[in-house]
Amino acid sequence: MRKFIILTLFSAIGYAQESPRYLLDDLYFADPSVHVFNGKIYIYPSHDIQTDVKDAANGAHFNMKDYHVLTLNDVNHKAKDQGIALKLEDVSWAKQQLWAPDVAKKGNKYYLYFPAKDKNDAFKIGVATSKSPTGPFKAEKNPISGTYSIDPTVLNDNGKYFIYFGGLKGGQLQEYRNNQHSKNYPELQKEENALLPKIALLKSNMKELAEEPKDVLILDENGNQLKSADQHRRFFEGVWIHQYNSKYYLSYSTGETHKLVYAIGDNPYGPFTFQGEILSPVVGWTTHHSIIEIDKKWYLFYHDSKLSGGKSYLRSLKVRELKYDENGKIIPMDGQD
Repeated sequence: MRKFIILTLFSAIGYAQESPRYLLDDLYFADPSVHVFNGKIYIYPSHDIQTDVKDAANGAHFNMKDYHVLTLNDVNHKAKDQGIALKLEDVSWAKQQLWAPDVAKKGNKYYLYFPAKDKNDAFKIGVATSKSPTGPFKAEKNPISGTYSIDPTVLNDNGKYFIYFGGLKGGQLQEYRNNQHSKNYPELQKEENALLPKIALLKSNMKELAEEPKDVLILDENGNQLKSADQHRRFFEGVWIHQYNSKYYLSYSTGETHKLVYAIGDNPYGPFTFQGEILSPVVGWTTHHSIIEIDKKWYLFYHDSKLSGGKSYLRSLKVRELKYDENGKIIPMDGQD
């Protein structure tokens, strides 16, 4: 029987919000990257599996081994699993941990961007290609030179493709300064500027960087860079970018405080000015997400761990409508719904 949509009133500003819907009931996926290609909805998530590794500070219990592609007829129906699109053993340079991916389309080819640990346990970002949005994808023999850390996402801005990436702690971003690696960099003090996501223009072949990665500045309302101690606003991981009313919306997870927040800028490089919260903490760990317009409505795709009884490494995909107010601010939502 079709479920009734339950509307709740966001009383502070008078907006009605739909309850979120699970996209699958029987498989665990997370970190949904959602795109509309040729009029169809495709979801590129990470694939959670049962593991014997206990919760680890470096994220070793998130030990994903393949990527699946999911499709949706529309946001009111369950997703369909199209099967394995890429396996760990088919990535010659990778050792383990196929974490959150993204996909971009250029011409008649699809490019899957994904992080994985190399043979030295360093996260790099690889790329795999296919002529079909559902794969299978064939990985390049080496990761993209100049990349590091995790959580790639790609923006097509009028035919220019930009890749964003970065994630703290298990994502290893704290081991880099000015794109140089060292495990001996001191931990940031509370009053120091927070570490930032990275951006780089991609070459026309979509497989190389056209420039050195740059910091994506995230500023407070006074134009000052957010500080390391500001865990309710500073970047941690899970960056996504979309455009609305000619503005660029950079959204990301705050990590330890488990919030999904956003900042707004005038171009892909930023700077971006912090705006506020999109989603309060969910059941589970951080909220890796995507925001996309489908049939003239906007949607937030994300995950939580309710269906696994709160196991942080077994997450389930959700979708809910996202709304803006008259000033372009995103209406905050409750992650516990």
